[in-house]
Amino acid sequence: MAWGKPGTPTETLSHYPTDFSRGIVPIPCHSHNDYERHVPLYDALQAGCISVEADVWLRDGDLLVGHTENSLTAARTLQSLYLEPLLSILARQNAPRNTSESNNGQMGNPFAANVSGIFETNTSVSLSLLLDIKTEGQTTFRVIQQQLEPLRTKGWLTYTSGSTLVPGPITIVGSGNTPFDLIQAEQGNRDIFFDAPLARFWGEDVEVSSLNRTAFNPQNSLYASAPFSETIGKPWHGVLRPAQVELIRVHVQAAAAQGLKARYWDTPAWPVEVREHVWDVLVKEGVGVLNVDDLEGLKSRKW
Repeated sequence: MAWGKPGTPTETLSHYPTDFSRGIVPIPCHSHNDYERHVPLYDALQAGCISVEADVWLRDGDLLVGHTENSLTAARTLQSLYLEPLLSILARQNAPRNTSESNNGQMGNPFAANVSGIFETNTSVSLSLLLDIKTEGQTTFRVIQQQLEPLRTKGWLTYTSGSTLVPGPITIVGSGNTPFDLIQAEQGNRDIFFDAPLARFWGEDVEVSSLNRTAFNPQNSLYASAPFSETIGKPWHGVLRPAQVELIRVHVQAAAAQGLKARYWDTPAWPVEVREHVWDVLVKEGVGVLNVDDLEGLKSRKW
């Protein structure tokens, strides 16, 4: 593996210590468009994010990562930016010399015996990797399944066995063009979960279709997501109105009733005071994860 070697997409990571997560407290935040950061994945983990997002495009049989087609390069792949680093981190976390230390004192660790997660301070936290499929869903989904095989073989993926959810250090979530029917039809152990549409979870006019709110549950989905600006609207003079706060509360409770975590993207990023106000409301109302673009602002926040 050429991880961290000069001339590779990950050469900037050589300065990260093998125990880089020591002292980092995981917090319920989602690194939006994570691949645009100076050091994808690692910058988010250093900030304590328990969820990261990558846009994936199928090109010539491989999965490239980028926001637009023009930004794609053969050097920036799902494997090089995310899957190989995660394999490397978890291999260190679960090396024989670390295993007994990592799980000592971690009462209620939901993972398999002697399996530790990403964060040293809480090895029972599962990191969510949200893959926003930008190309044709079914073919791209199959390639994602193939590329997850090393993590799958190690037993490091969250999966469902029948109606039983078996947590793992990494939870894969499909968004964008991810085909829900393929997730539902998966035979055996399902280890890719859906990013459900939050808009179908509330109100009297919930869309009546084969994919209503009851179709989504913890056996096939993790998040229920929606764009903040479209579903909640803009703050009025920098402050969310009571009706907007109540709508957030309804969303969160409706998602929780299905066993899912509510998530909003496209939350206000500026002015900072407005962003902080919205974050305060979302945390108070129990949103599953905060959608974060500004990691420095996140680090300065008191949790």
